[in-house]
Amino acid sequence: MTDIKPWWQSKTLWGALVTLGSAALGLAGLELGDADRQALVELLTSLGAALGGVIAIFGRVTAKSRIG
Repeated sequence: MTDIKPWWQSKTLWGALVTLGSAALGLAGLELGDADRQALVELLTSLGAALGGVIAIFGRVTAKSRIG
């Protein structure tokens, strides 16, 4: 594994967060099915990638120096 990607594009990270969140919901009496968990991981991964794009664009627009 030689590719490097930002943390927010990691399905493993989002899967772990969804698992922790669903465990907390389970303790509160709410249950998420496997299909719901998978859909939530996909949604959060897409949102994370979109957020990264927005941050990159914002950073470039507000930058004080050229890229060289």
